[in-house]
Amino acid sequence: MVESAGKVSIPVSVPPERATRRPALRLPQRSCDCHAHVCGPEEKYPLLPDRIYTPAPVTVDDYRDLLAALGVERGVLVQPSFYGADNSALLEALAAAPSMFRGVAVVSDSVSDQELERLHAAGVRGLRFNIVDLSSGKGQLPIDRIRRLADRIKPFGWHVEMLMHVNEFPDLDREFDGFPVDVVFGHLGYVPTERGTGDAGFQALLRLLGSGRAWVKLTAPYRISPQAMPHPDVVPFAHALLEAAPERLVWGSDWPHVKAQWSIPMPNDGDIVDLLSDWVPSEAARHRILVENPVRLYGFDD
Repeated sequence: MVESAGKVSIPVSVPPERATRRPALRLPQRSCDCHAHVCGPEEKYPLLPDRIYTPAPVTVDDYRDLLAALGVERGVLVQPSFYGADNSALLEALAAAPSMFRGVAVVSDSVSDQELERLHAAGVRGLRFNIVDLSSGKGQLPIDRIRRLADRIKPFGWHVEMLMHVNEFPDLDREFDGFPVDVVFGHLGYVPTERGTGDAGFQALLRLLGSGRAWVKLTAPYRISPQAMPHPDVVPFAHALLEAAPERLVWGSDWPHVKAQWSIPMPNDGDIVDLLSDWVPSEAARHRILVENPVRLYGFDD
């Protein structure tokens, strides 16, 4: 489905599955979904005119219903690309349940110190950088810009979150050498599974992860796998990350699964949770990834 914005046709994202199946996997108390988004309503929170897709509207109440169905008690809301640096929808969602939610924002280079302080008070604990959608081309990392903002957020104890295909950066660990804050990578590094775990960029991510300077989100297997659920080709990537540094991994649903195009059925979030049985077979490791690590990374109060 597409809509028109001027002369440009913009794909409309498929809405999430509303009938959430209860996972077979029982999650520990204080489990955290470390990657989700809220979207809309559009009349209150306008979308960027140059966005690459239009999301289906979902509210913070919808998200809380999802977490309840999954048996998850905490969530991290990440600023999506279609809002740019306008964090208004994110901040309203964080205010709905300050002890339950943390946030990852997007800011401009000219953001004021006062705005950073306001974001911190609201529950923001990181800044997101979308490298995937940059017009500068593959393998181009604006590291100087990212480092300047990282220096500014270091006093708050924040991290930077990178949306990037790490396979495009075989020197990833060198590029982030001496970086002032922790770096979080989404979607298991966002490496197409056909490249295999031996890919130079993925190996650089493993080195960076093992050095204690990075984190990785176990999220969105459908973004890297051409195979249907349960995406068996993703398991070797999850196991490689788990072997490298289980203390530096977190998990997320990627709800409401916004994408410009879908070639597979919209996943049910109960099925997404159950992937953890194969990705992280150890109950102790799952507790670390779902409970302990999010407390450290996002500063939840225990």
